Amino acid sequence: MLWSALLPSPSAGTAPSIEPAPQRALATWALQFTPRVALADEAVLMEVEASVRLFGGRHALRERVQGEGREVGVARLAWAPNGLAALALARAGIGNGFQRPLDELLDTLPMDTLSAVHPHRRTLEHIGCRTLGDVRALPRGGIARRFDAQLLQALDQVYGAAPEAHDWVALPEVFEERLELMARVEQAPALVFGARRLLLVLGGWLAARRAGVTAFTLRWAHDAMRARAAGEGGEITIRTAEPTRDIEHLSRLLAEHLARVQLLAPVGDLVLVATEVRPLHDVSASFLPDTVRQGEKLGLVLERLSARLGPQRVLRPVLCEDHRPEWMCRWQNAALPLPRQETPGTELPQPGFLLPLPLRLLVQDDHPVYHGRLMLLLGPQRVEGGWWDRVEDTGLVRNVARDYWVALSAEAGVLWVFQTRLDGAPAWYLHGHFA
Repeated sequence: MLWSALLPSPSAGTAPSIEPAPQRALATWALQFTPRVALADEAVLMEVEASVRLFGGRHALRERVQGEGREVGVARLAWAPNGLAALALARAGIGNGFQRPLDELLDTLPMDTLSAVHPHRRTLEHIGCRTLGDVRALPRGGIARRFDAQLLQALDQVYGAAPEAHDWVALPEVFEERLELMARVEQAPALVFGARRLLLVLGGWLAARRAGVTAFTLRWAHDAMRARAAGEGGEITIRTAEPTRDIEHLSRLLAEHLARVQLLAPVGDLVLVATEVRPLHDVSASFLPDTVRQGEKLGLVLERLSARLGPQRVLRPVLCEDHRPEWMCRWQNAALPLPRQETPGTELPQPGFLLPLPLRLLVQDDHPVYHGRLMLLLGPQRVEGGWWDRVEDTGLVRNVARDYWVALSAEAGVLWVFQTRLDGAPAWYLHGHFA
């Protein structure tokens, strides 16, 4: 079996002004690695034997837990064949419980690294015990008579002679995590340091739920010695166009928004709430793990630009269920979620370049002319609709009835043209060019 013990410390974290991570928050973060997470005294234990292959092996899993754990507030980390052994090794500052036989490692540890020893520590010291090996060497019958049964049971469990029983931590249905800042923060951008720890815990919660966040809210509470006009605090809500649990992206997005916030008073507490959560299923077309990130997704870039330049200055095209080419696409705020997009069914290929306004063509012998007489290759494709589309300012209805053709010009190449049908005198128009 492979167990890990996580010990928080007041000196751990991303910044010296942040309190150590609460034990419950650390357990929530650990649930992304395994559902077998338990609280033991001041530590968090997790059994990860079944998760090793999922995270690429023991070495890769250990590196990830150590790297992210430092940011969450883990000061000491140990690995061992059982939970109590991992906890004892973590308290002693020994990280690897597999470097030597477990009995040899445990025998040299101070006896107070095992919680069951604490009630009997003075008595054991008076009889000359200093290490777990000394306690283990005592006659079992004498330990059972002079001390409680918990001590003998704990000794058997830590050395692997008896099974352990733990109460597993349940994954919260709703994410809301609080963080107390050890020093008051006066500038909004500096809140990112504390908020990042909360985001890491959020990432663990989302991974355990196989979900992504589309909106989260960061709230801050002002210091008690604030001016009355400053109020109790403030908040900011961040939205994403699609579900994500990419903590790096969420951190950059939050930093862009906080750069435009002005605090009315020093801040002492932060609260992070996941306000909108959606299922997120990772899909890979490869049988091998995706170890190389080819680049940042377009959606993430647009969200960061939208946060920096303003939501009205970054737009993205959205397909509409409309056969009229002029209104087949509309532009919307890039930070808003994309609606379901369906390309209207077409019989003819669509041009790569569409004219802002159709250009009326000359006609010779009932054939359209554009840099010479056009040869009609494919068509017609009839497009009708728009009787419902009324322009508010003018009251006109944008109803069209057209027959589209793919045409060939000796000089201009392949063109997209149409002939009107509702007019008294049908006319030909150029509407697009094929690349």
